[in-house]
Amino acid sequence: MHNTIQLRIEGMTCSSCVGRVEKALQKVEGVEQASVNLAVETASIKGTVNIQNLVEAVEEGGYQVSTSKATYGVSGMTCSSCSSRVEKAMLKLPQVLKANVNLATEQLSLVLIAELSESEVASSLENAGYKLNSDTNKAADIAQSDNNKSTFYQADWFPAVGASVLSLPLILPMFGMLFGKDWMLPALWQWILATPVQFYFGARFYRAGLGALKSYTGNMDLLVAIGTSAAYGLSIYLWWISIGHDGLPHLYFESSSVVLSLVLIGKYLEHRAKRRTTSALRALESLRPTTAAVWRLDKWQQVSASTVISGERLQIKPGERVPVDGVVISGQSHLDEALISGESLPVSKKEGDNVTGGSVNLDGILEIKASSVGTESTLAKIIRLVEEAQGAKAPVQALVDKVSAVFVPVVMLISAITLLSWGLLTGNWQQSILNAVAVLVIACPCALGLATPAAIMAGTGTAARFGILVKDASALEQATSIDMVVFDKTGTLTEGKPELSQMNAFIGSEQELMQLAVSLQQHSEHSLAKAILNKAAEMAISPQDVEDFQVVSGLGVKAKLDDSNLLFGSQHMMTELGMTLPQDVIQVQGASVSWLARQQGDNYQLLGLFCFSDKLKEHAQAAVEQLKHQGIKVAMLTGDSHASADYVANILQLDQYQSEVMPAEKAAFIKQYQQQGNQVAMVGDGINDAPALAQSNLGIAMATGTEVAVSASAITLMRGEPNLVASALLMAKLTYRKIKQNLFWAFIFNAIGIPLAALGYLSPILAGAAMACSSLFVISNALLLQRWRPKE
Repeated sequence: MHNTIQLRIEGMTCSSCVGRVEKALQKVEGVEQASVNLAVETASIKGTVNIQNLVEAVEEGGYQVSTSKATYGVSGMTCSSCSSRVEKAMLKLPQVLKANVNLATEQLSLVLIAELSESEVASSLENAGYKLNSDTNKAADIAQSDNNKSTFYQADWFPAVGASVLSLPLILPMFGMLFGKDWMLPALWQWILATPVQFYFGARFYRAGLGALKSYTGNMDLLVAIGTSAAYGLSIYLWWISIGHDGLPHLYFESSSVVLSLVLIGKYLEHRAKRRTTSALRALESLRPTTAAVWRLDKWQQVSASTVISGERLQIKPGERVPVDGVVISGQSHLDEALISGESLPVSKKEGDNVTGGSVNLDGILEIKASSVGTESTLAKIIRLVEEAQGAKAPVQALVDKVSAVFVPVVMLISAITLLSWGLLTGNWQQSILNAVAVLVIACPCALGLATPAAIMAGTGTAARFGILVKDASALEQATSIDMVVFDKTGTLTEGKPELSQMNAFIGSEQELMQLAVSLQQHSEHSLAKAILNKAAEMAISPQDVEDFQVVSGLGVKAKLDDSNLLFGSQHMMTELGMTLPQDVIQVQGASVSWLARQQGDNYQLLGLFCFSDKLKEHAQAAVEQLKHQGIKVAMLTGDSHASADYVANILQLDQYQSEVMPAEKAAFIKQYQQQGNQVAMVGDGINDAPALAQSNLGIAMATGTEVAVSASAITLMRGEPNLVASALLMAKLTYRKIKQNLFWAFIFNAIGIPLAALGYLSPILAGAAMACSSLFVISNALLLQRWRPKE
């Protein structure tokens, strides 16, 4: 809620746009005044209003609010209550549209509508009781080893080890009692050992708990601080009143110290386990070479890889990583692309082939011309996708956030009821305090907070290692309900590299027919056009210049050559023009057939036919079988002829297929399948697949295709292998299953543990051990996903 808000709006072109935007904004509840400046494309809004409502009003009017993203590291968060408090603190800033915290990586992701300084972020975090850590905003930095610490007491393990060493003499007498030995230390020595554990090693709990209190909220640290302070304070009291009396009453210094030690050990092990969930992202980060050999000033120079610009010439020797994306201009070699595409076998590269930054050159020396560098490189895009997916929240996390908001206050209330009930009913206030402490200590909002992000990070990271990129967490949930997969044919089920397998000239010679065809297709980017150009090159036929070249979407091309209007296209194109096509001349089974015709007045003359063969991909059959094994129906949509579609469908034993489908009709067929009750995943690779990918419940794109298809999809496959589709769906389902398992155990743990502690069945020490184990269990369960391998 804010008094004055500035929005930068894209898409306004005239004064009428300004009027529409102002009217849309003034309709939002709480807006007192809205004015738009077209010159700077900015809207100024006064009133008490929710930013999200303003953005929605602008977008409903057909315009776009300009936003940017920023990521920060935050230290001091320990549970889901902490992450919720950080998000609320950030949303109070007028520049922040969305705030999302990933507890597992301790990262804060912001969507901004205006520039936000780091000092403003730091100030808001400090007011909420946390610190900005600008050095931990990358997965690689999160995984810094303890070797980087300058002294041992700064190492991650020192609090856990130090507290445990001091607590050991306090817990040993309990073991001695099992053998009839009295090893109890004097009260003074118990106090000397327990005090550093409580106030030095346990200081982090007091600091974070105090920060929570300042924000009028609670967190795990507050529960631990209150619980252990109660046990420590009770020990001081009992010791004090025993002075001057014979004998020493039982003190509870061991309870406070051991609970803190167990929690610190749990936090250390949890931190180590969280590092493992980011291992895939760290592996991708490590692929970025720091230097590159570039041809500058007439010699090869070693320069920083970040300084390479597009178009520069680079040299890669055997054993070196390719610094940037590029095209081979000299040399021949094999590249290891395993960590980028998941392809386990070396890939042969020669002149004219594309290479991807981060892959390893295995044998020959290559010279490449840089094409995509910096943030536009394939590796950078992969890392960005994985980071965004791992930082996103699954839809089910909304329930966790609601529970976390009331969790700590409810636990403190239960603890107070336990204290009063035991004290008033039994008169044993020592036992009542211990039971209340056990309630505070066993409550574990940490497990709730880690349940979802740990599974998402482990699952999406593992999938990325095998060439499966998940764009956001909602795709994981969508994948669980998919019961129908629809494939595009060309380039998805087939190689997408058709070859001319038959050519018939109805008028003139085949040489003359090819001359017309190559002239007509020289400006086309279609895969069939490339087959024509290749065949023409074999026949030593060069294209002639044409005029008025035009692509007829989904049908073919047309142009003017020597005063003749020529058309090259599908059967659909020719029949629409009233031509009768001789089907008996087609000799190639399952071929894609195109026809060449010439316009003569109002009539058309058929000049010849071309048959193209496109091989099925090696794993296409296995892909269909794997999907059917998962109980998923498999269909195909293609703009190709019925004969070609029927041939492929019969070989692959598809459940259903549609042929001669126009690009605009693909989305309509997807909608039709959805209206029949199917949850549909669409798999494609071309521009014409983008509407269908967007319409489907889950879009899956081959990264070997176009950027448009990739941007319209929720899952991207780095290799053009259709069997990865079944693997992607299976991995998504396994990840979402882990999320539900983790949430179940986190809820059940608290639902069982808190009542047991309140009823006196758990001592504070057992409660502390159980609380530490709950977080470890959740993370360890998520890490099981790293053992997954796609089915070959």
